[in-house]
Amino acid sequence: MNSPNNESSTTVLIVDDHDLIRKGLRHAFSRDPQFEVVAEAATAGDGLRKAAALQPNVVIMDLRLPDGSGLEATRKLRKSHPTMGIVVLTMYAGDDQLFGALEAGASAFVPKSAPSDDVVSAARHAATTPNAFTAADLAEAMKRRLTPTGPQLSPREAQVLKLLADGMSVAGIAKQLYVSESTAKTHISKLYEKLGAGNRAQALMTALKLGLLEAPDSPKF
Repeated sequence: MNSPNNESSTTVLIVDDHDLIRKGLRHAFSRDPQFEVVAEAATAGDGLRKAAALQPNVVIMDLRLPDGSGLEATRKLRKSHPTMGIVVLTMYAGDDQLFGALEAGASAFVPKSAPSDDVVSAARHAATTPNAFTAADLAEAMKRRLTPTGPQLSPREAQVLKLLADGMSVAGIAKQLYVSESTAKTHISKLYEKLGAGNRAQALMTALKLGLLEAPDSPKF
């Protein structure tokens, strides 16, 4: 799996459909002499083909790709290349995504909101111990899974949360639930209070982390 150009380098394949992210990661790896980015791919299919052809030490795998799930691609990589390091990247860093990456055989899990240096550090871990999973929030996620202590939403609050996630306005939520806008605002206010959130974005991010919402790239088993 070593690069033909440098026997000691750690070779990397970056799989992400956003050109800006690929360029940013390539730049981050270029600052570390240990690494050499040997290829990029914008789709799961192309990523799998390049991984098979180039045999990189580490694959950086986005979860949401135009032609399929990065988790499924991770499973295929792990089955075909047991010693390859796989770092999963995702925009939605909830517990479902974290455990999905773990179960798929990833070596590390990093949210896209993290600094690029965190991805490089995860790649270093993946290259040396590809079958030992690491994630910044792993210990806390395990606690949440073993002893769920999240807020208990009423059925109506769960409905409101789903509608907020769908991007509905207060007026739209009121119409959907057949209530007044004032009542809809009350439901939203109570939901925010339970989630410790001050606005819609905070509420949705908290709900994702607590597993109260399923992210768009949530694994399907």
